[in-house]
Amino acid sequence: MVKFYDVIAFGTGSALNIVSSIISHWPEIRVAVVEKDIVGGICLTRGCIPSKMVLYPAELLAEIRRAHLFGIDVKVNGVDSKFILRCMREMVFRESRKIEESLKAHPRIDLYKGVGEFVDEYTVKIGDELIKGEKILLCTGSRPFIPLIPGLEEAGYLTSKSFFLEVEELPKSIVIIGGGYVAVELGFFMSMMGSKVTIIGKRPRLVPREEPEISELLGRELLRHVNLLLNHMAVEAFKRNGRKVVVAENLETGGNVEVEADEILVAAGRHSNSDLTKPEKTGVKVDEKGWIITNEYLETTKSNIWAFGDANGKFMFKHKANYESRIVFYNAFLGKKVKVDYHAIPHAIFVYPEVASVGLREEEAAEKYDILVGYNWYESTAKGEAMMVKDYFVKVIVEKDSYRILGAHIIGPYASILLQEIVNLMYTHDQSVMPIYNGMHIHPALSEVVEGAFYNLHDPEAWKKHSH
Repeated sequence: MVKFYDVIAFGTGSALNIVSSIISHWPEIRVAVVEKDIVGGICLTRGCIPSKMVLYPAELLAEIRRAHLFGIDVKVNGVDSKFILRCMREMVFRESRKIEESLKAHPRIDLYKGVGEFVDEYTVKIGDELIKGEKILLCTGSRPFIPLIPGLEEAGYLTSKSFFLEVEELPKSIVIIGGGYVAVELGFFMSMMGSKVTIIGKRPRLVPREEPEISELLGRELLRHVNLLLNHMAVEAFKRNGRKVVVAENLETGGNVEVEADEILVAAGRHSNSDLTKPEKTGVKVDEKGWIITNEYLETTKSNIWAFGDANGKFMFKHKANYESRIVFYNAFLGKKVKVDYHAIPHAIFVYPEVASVGLREEEAAEKYDILVGYNWYESTAKGEAMMVKDYFVKVIVEKDSYRILGAHIIGPYASILLQEIVNLMYTHDQSVMPIYNGMHIHPALSEVVEGAFYNLHDPEAWKKHSH
């Protein structure tokens, strides 16, 4: 027997933004919500929020270690990482339960726990139950990508999911496979808690999607806390004398190195969940990696089915998924035709020093526009000098003729906060830098480092001749 719904929503993350809106707008609508994991979505349960809960204590420790620079004699008598992990998990499970109870209590929402698999047009099977929807929202998320490394399954490993939901005590030593955001954040956290951390990244630089000078500086800074094996690829894993060993190949020389640790963490990217949900059975096309293909209105190739968030494989950030949920609501339920706009999607890496970025990198911008580039260093401001920080900077990129902001990149304390001023300007009508020139920045506040970057605009070649 098939049960019919007005809407089937996959996922309990950003999909619930739409569910909440349609339930409040139309009292007759019935909704099925399908969730294969713990309720709450990736951000709440195994991503943004739990990671920041554990990273903030690590940031405090990094600041405490600088206290001697200011004549402050301070000593850390101990760090209770078990307490930090326990507080994080208690919050995750408490908030997850609240969401689940709310869904179950609502008279017009049915929550289906389990993998939802398409078996026919607009028809989904969860366990032994069949449901069919007039409109379907695919906010199916993603999961950690596990590279095919011989011996890895036998040796055993953690992912970001198992780390946040299961780990109660940090390993004394760990090797992390991957050099992206998750690897860097969790590596920084564990190292600050006392674990010996080795990061194996196959690219020459950490977080290679960042500007080269930012990822290089971040790599140098993290070397204070972790061991880095960059330009290396994990090619084998095995157990030896009760410990785990990862063999990494130097991609430049071809030589191998063994890294022995108590645990392995795989942080090598994300994998589509389309192999589980099988959207092609309802006429939804996916690309070669399984990411759902959408148009500029977030419509899939099947009418009345939309995909957003990690499901479409674009910019896997919670704020982007929330933004897309608004676009889908407008287009699917209000009858509007609103296009997605990805020109200014910000992100941040919450380590010390913090990294934040929005828009185009210099190389990307130079391919499309005639540009100016501006730099300003934290120590060039009164507040930065007072903080005794060195080498951290703001980099901005603008179109030469229009002074339209194309991108911005920051490494240093409070980077994610400083970036927001630029993000907001990039969402104005002309995306111009002029409000910064015409406005005021509090003196002596750290925001002056952003102001100064826009006052230091030069041709890119001029900066290449200049070294800070």
